[in-house]
Amino acid sequence: MRSLIDIKELSLEELDGLIATALDIIDNPQKYSEKCKGKKLATLFFEPSTRTRLSFEAAMYELGGNVLGFSEASSSSSAKGESVADTAKMISCYADIIAMRHPKEGAPLVASMNATIPVVNAGDGGHNHPTQTLADLLTIKRKKGRFENLTIGLCGDLKFGRTVHSLIAAMSRYKGIKFVLISPEELRIPSYVKTDVLDKNGIEYVETKDLCTAMPELDILYMTRIQKERFFNEEDYLRLKDSYILDLPKLDNAKKDLCIMHPLPRVNEISVKVDSDPRACYFEQALNGKYMRMALILMLLGIN
Repeated sequence: MRSLIDIKELSLEELDGLIATALDIIDNPQKYSEKCKGKKLATLFFEPSTRTRLSFEAAMYELGGNVLGFSEASSSSSAKGESVADTAKMISCYADIIAMRHPKEGAPLVASMNATIPVVNAGDGGHNHPTQTLADLLTIKRKKGRFENLTIGLCGDLKFGRTVHSLIAAMSRYKGIKFVLISPEELRIPSYVKTDVLDKNGIEYVETKDLCTAMPELDILYMTRIQKERFFNEEDYLRLKDSYILDLPKLDNAKKDLCIMHPLPRVNEISVKVDSDPRACYFEQALNGKYMRMALILMLLGIN
């Protein structure tokens, strides 16, 4: 039995295999419509979610399986004090695979150590979000056709942005990658990401506060929202929340084939006028998440 807690647990060959399966699902959906017949996915979401929870559920339904679970901690026995370990043991009696989101870093890992079925980390605090990274990788593959020799701008909340941390870990395994890390001083990438991932892998990167200056060299621009729920006080959030707003004038000097990505939800960091620009890829990115979660469910359940 295998779980997925961190994107680094997947080898490059496994990533390639998941992407190949996802592409086949896109081309041949009927072929997969009963692959998980009789199987149940438990969605344990201790933190609010729209895309991740619904795309997991859509993924299982489109594979012919069923879904059970909860969408907030208050509707689970954790409100009565039940531990994550006990919840995982109990859910293992009812389902075949678990997708868990939790505000505390490491909670899905604890669940995976106690469950007798696969556990997928659907986001744990500011730590990891591996299935969002799978969606990101499929988007990059479909838009760029490659993972090598790309300059990737990451903009906004790089300190608490778990999607950013996971994407850096995944893309740092490919050749010719350069990161441009664009953020306010207070929201810079954590030092452990620089030490353990970027420096360790010899990845070129620069840190800057200036999105406009960085724009012309970017192949991919990955925008993130400033996350109110990660701040300890509202004053800091209000001071930083509008640090970067992407609008059409800022794209004047961007490459014609720039790929603009965002893990969503968007607040105001991308103007709605950008949505009609052919370089905007974030809603397609959300759709790609469903296909990659379908491929992942099949892999973890050992279904060919």
